[in-house]
Amino acid sequence: MGEAIVDMVATEAGATLAEAEVFAARPGGAPANVAAAAARLAGGGAGAAAFVGKVGDDAFGRMVAGALRRCGVDARASPPTPPRAPASPSSPASRRRARLPLLPPPQRRHAPHPRRTPLPLISMATIFHFGSISLIAEPCRSAQLRAMAVAAEGGALLSYDPNLRLQLWASPEEARRTIMSVWGLADIAKVSKSELEFLTERRDGLPADDDFDAAAMELWSSNLKLLIVTLGSKGCRYYAKV
Repeated sequence: MGEAIVDMVATEAGATLAEAEVFAARPGGAPANVAAAAARLAGGGAGAAAFVGKVGDDAFGRMVAGALRRCGVDARASPPTPPRAPASPSSPASRRRARLPLLPPPQRRHAPHPRRTPLPLISMATIFHFGSISLIAEPCRSAQLRAMAVAAEGGALLSYDPNLRLQLWASPEEARRTIMSVWGLADIAKVSKSELEFLTERRDGLPADDDFDAAAMELWSSNLKLLIVTLGSKGCRYYAKV
């Protein structure tokens, strides 16, 4: 459950973002990516993975929905909504301009609502995966908290990837406080090295292995079964109950 987006990726090798003139649209969004990966690992079988969120009723929304379906993800619980913020990219093939949401502002009608959350589907989950972006504002926050409770009541493992995007939060303090407010509910948690430093307030980084392990243990909670810290090209560290 969470966000599905379209990333605009520069295609010119060596060009900075300011210099690039050509971009490719790539479906993404951390929770949507997890759903797609889970479905692929399961061979795309029916019912292996489902995605709960919102996509726009426009070209980019249809791109995301189509990508999820091709991966074998059940996205029926993610109905399209009216397009959000207008932009005007053009297609050489059609020679026409299309109004598409490149930088949508937060609007209540585009967020999952507690009354429209597919709780019967969520109650059947074996693993319920979520992030922190859905916790930023109402009504999405209440919808996700209710979904988490229903999933846990149904016996699901709760999997949490905060996926910190500070520019979306009112302040770093609010981000840290909100992210940690549900941390103790997670059975599985995944953070990056920079997120570990942020959540444990290590402003000078983690230069030594001992510091790294000590910081990870600050995030360990009695409910956790697995904590994963990703390290980019260096792989990851994981901490588990034995």
